[in-house]
Parts: sequence; C-alpha cells; structure tokens
Amino acid sequence: MSQALEVLGGITAEQFLSEYWQKKPLLVRNALPEIAGLLEPNDVMELALEDEVTARLIKQKDKDPNQWTVKSSPLIKGDFQKMPKLWTLLVQAVDHYSFDLAEMWNKFPFVPQWRRDDIMVSYAPKGGSVGKHFDFYDVFLVQGYGHRRWQLGQMCDENTEFVAGQPLKLLPAMDVHFDEVLAPGDLLYVPPGLSHYGVAEDECLTYSFGFRMPNVSDMMDSVGDCLAENEILKNPVVDIQRQQATAIGEISTVELDYLREQLLAQLNNPHVLNEAIMRSLSQPSYPNNIPENEPVGTGDLEEALDQGYLLKLEPASRLLYSDIEGETRFWANGESLCISEVFVEKLKQIANGEYVELNEDFYDQDMLEDLVDLLNDSIVMLIPAEQE
Repeated sequence: MSQALEVLGGITAEQFLSEYWQKKPLLVRNALPEIAGLLEPNDVMELALEDEVTARLIKQKDKDPNQWTVKSSPLIKGDFQKMPKLWTLLVQAVDHYSFDLAEMWNKFPFVPQWRRDDIMVSYAPKGGSVGKHFDFYDVFLVQGYGHRRWQLGQMCDENTEFVAGQPLKLLPAMDVHFDEVLAPGDLLYVPPGLSHYGVAEDECLTYSFGFRMPNVSDMMDSVGDCLAENEILKNPVVDIQRQQATAIGEISTVELDYLREQLLAQLNNPHVLNEAIMRSLSQPSYPNNIPENEPVGTGDLEEALDQGYLLKLEPASRLLYSDIEGETRFWANGESLCISEVFVEKLKQIANGEYVELNEDFYDQDMLEDLVDLLNDSIVMLIPAEQE
C-alpha cells in the first residue's frame, strides 16, 4: 500500500483511484498551499496578450446575463475596454510558461504523463463564470487566488441537451447536490461528465489540471499516417481469383470481403498499432508552445559537464516510453526516437518528471549525441542546478 497523499486529503492513491477517479468528486481543503499566490491576476492578463498564447475572453451582457460572447486569441488590449460587469478570461497551457506551475504536475504522480492535457488558468472578477457545463475529461480545480463558489450537479453525456443559440455549451439547469466555496490552496476533483458551475466570490484565479483520454478519431489518423509511410503498402493488393463475371458497375460481396480483409490484416498488426498509438499519445497539446532553441553541439555539452546543470523535460513537450518486445522505446512530440542503450535509464527518469544531473556519466559519446538531438528539438532542457 502506498503512502497517504496530502493532495488527496490523506488518502492513498489506490483509494482515490478505486473510489473517486471517474466516479465521484473529492474536496480537499488546503491540498496545495504552495500554489496560493503563485501567479497574480496581472500575470495572467499579460500572458493572455502574448501572440502564441491560447486564450478566450468570455463576457455576459449587462442587460441580459443569459447572453454570452466569446473572443478567442489573439487578444489585444482593446478587447478589455468597456468591459461588462461579468466576464472571465481563460488561458490555456500556463504550465508551459511557468516552471513553478509545471512542477505542480508532480503532485499527481498517480496519473500517467500521457493523460495530461494542460493547466488552464481562469481569471474572473466578482460574479464571473463560464456558466453551467460539463467536461469529457478529469479535472482537478485548484484555487490559487481569491475565492470561487462551486456547485456540482447531475451526470451528463453526449446526449445531454445544451442551451440553444449560445457560443458555449451551457446546461439549462443543474440538480445541485454540492455547494462549497474554495479558498487559495483548496482542491476539487471533478470526474468526466459531472456538471459543475463556478462563480467568483471576489477577484480570483482558478487552476484547472486537466487529464484527458485520447479519442479514437485521432488514433485512427495516426494509424493512417503510419500505413501511408509504408512504401510496400502503396503497391496494389493482389487480385482475387475470379470465378465468374459480374456487372461492370458492381463490387461483389466476395470482392468487398477480400478488400476488407486486407485492411483488417494491417489494423491487426501490433507493430503498426503500437507505433500509431504511441505517436498519437506523444503528440503535444500545444505544439506552437515548444520553443526554438539555439543549436548546441557535443562540444558545448562537454564544457558544461562540470558546471552544475540539470536536465528536465521541456514543459511544452511530451516524452513517453514503452517496453515493446523486450526493448524500451521512446516517442516525443509525435515522433519515434532512436536512443542509445546507455541513455535509456536516464531518459526514463526525465520522462517520469525527474531531474537528471549532467555529470561525468555523460562522457559517453553516444549519450552526448542523443542529448544534443533532444536539446536541439526542445524535448529536454538544461537548467542551472541552483534553479531546481
């Protein structure tokens, strides 16, 4: 049995996953006290105006709060002029711009990295909200500044009806069974499909740690890409032995069955599916957030070996691994990586969210060359040890 976790209110990860995960909500007071004051409202407002940042400005009309408008990024200062009384600013992937916030993912070690989506920050003055709604993913709502009142209601699904004529998928009503105000550091876990409604009690920031499962459509796109790269599969399939003539406009059931079997043979190929799934899962949620680094060479790294540097995963990148047929393989940002055997264990540590010291272990030339590629592709990053 694992240790009790403060972020879960003193229960173990096993208990949470068994009793709460994707089943019912959990409220934990003072679960993440270190997040309080991590960002100020002005920080979020300024970040929303950056060109590469994904943000939405949601407003409710003063004369009719049931009428909503949404402006998506890029946002400019003019968008915040002549504001109504009720509004909310949503900024996606703030963990890609704040290393301190990105570190907060490590508070949830019981959920694998491939399930992470991003950490969204919601800023609102008193009364601001995004309406009654539900999500198809797991979310930990953590209050970072000010106070927000949360109400939870009924479970919803793809057949749930929304309010017509609005730019948001809003629920017409909620059967409220939970009503609590969260203060800085408080956490509320909301499972997929559970309706919820958050209203700012005062000027506030709420962090949404989103965990999402992949969808079949994206994985099938990845399968198609993998098959399209196979030059052999671009050759016509072998024709079947024809037993009788058919009308020229007809595809017989025998022919249709045969062609379907050719497709299914590839879809049942574990090599193709493993590659396609890992490519899909390792796709970054916000690829435009991955920085372009100044190129480095092995000589640059050799000079830095004894200068006190640490290696860590670039927050905007995604690095995954899996043991397939006795071999550990890595994928990053939608691509398969070729990694030397001597680097495997250290790269596992980095993928698992750990810091790795750049020391004499990296004198191996193969390891240095692998690391150069990872740094130049902004998959991992180098930071001074004192910044940890």
